[in-house]
Amino acid sequence: MLRADSASVGWDSAKKQWSVQVKMGAEVIRRRLPKTPQSAAEDTLKNLAVQTAKDEGYDLDPSKVAVAH
Repeated sequence: MLRADSASVGWDSAKKQWSVQVKMGAEVIRRRLPKTPQSAAEDTLKNLAVQTAKDEGYDLDPSKVAVAH
């Protein structure tokens, strides 16, 4: 499994949904997270980002996930 460099999770107010950007070098994968309340805990969002990266074939360290509230 390839290792992702980092990820960022942010609230998309237009779509009223969390989204994640997983970065691997110059490549960026953007995905929406499963239906999760805007008030979700940071740990929950980090775990969803890690799972999303894993589903795409990447290993992601939770400490490298930034959450923007």
